[in-house]
Amino acid sequence: MRMRYLAPGLGLALLLGGGWLYLQQPDLWKRLEQHVGHALRSIPARPPTAGDGTPASSIPVPDTPAPVARETFALPPELPERHTPYPKVPPRLRPVPPAHVASLVDSIYRQAETTLSYNPAYLEIAYPGGDVDPSFGVCTDVVIRAFRTKGVDLQQAVHEDMRRHFRKYPQKWGLRGPDTNIDHRRVLNLMTFFERKGKSLAPISDNSNDYLAGDVVIWQLNEKQYHIGVVMEMRSYDEERPLIGHNINAGTRIEDVLFDWPIVGHYRYFAPEPTRQAGLETDKRSSLGQAGELR
Repeated sequence: MRMRYLAPGLGLALLLGGGWLYLQQPDLWKRLEQHVGHALRSIPARPPTAGDGTPASSIPVPDTPAPVARETFALPPELPERHTPYPKVPPRLRPVPPAHVASLVDSIYRQAETTLSYNPAYLEIAYPGGDVDPSFGVCTDVVIRAFRTKGVDLQQAVHEDMRRHFRKYPQKWGLRGPDTNIDHRRVLNLMTFFERKGKSLAPISDNSNDYLAGDVVIWQLNEKQYHIGVVMEMRSYDEERPLIGHNINAGTRIEDVLFDWPIVGHYRYFAPEPTRQAGLETDKRSSLGQAGELR
């Protein structure tokens, strides 16, 4: 207990004694400060060293180049819109399809924005003019929906032809009669219908220029599966092939797939009216005749 208060007591006594001595003998404190300062100044200073103990005076210091005056340029208040070194790819303009298939081709562009999935399920639909939900479908639905913009209901047309000539159509599904829910949605039935209506273009051509906007193409994917699509007016980036509007397991898309699979059918259901073509030819001949007379 006594030791606890001994150190603070001695400190307090020294402080009070020092204060009393300073008041009684001020000259003594001045001489003491002078002796202490002289002693501190007489201690030699340790020279600075590097991290390994080498004196700093022996470390070579590289020459610092003199600052060079440089011209400065103020930045523009706003960066230009194109500040990337990579050029932008110019957008492709959609070509205008021929007038007689314009509504058909345009409808497939709309389908590509709406029909986003593939669903081959058997579904009951209305008749005539029946359709599954526009958000999904199969490859034949692309053709069926496009043809309706031209006033052709393949559901009704195929059904009426099958009702009269059922045995002329493929007998692959064990049916005893037509079915308005599914007949027109089968590729082989559409192939038979187009051929019976005289719309087939034979022989099959490997020249891409023979495939015009609005034509229907059928491919054989394997021994059991067939696929169908519509020729578009827009062409591939190399301008070698027309694009195809189709749905193969991923919704309606417009892609460069004309020669991706073996073509087994090529059909042109809609063609320019013969009378209109004749009228154009007549006008052309008359204009040429007038030009000859002017000469």
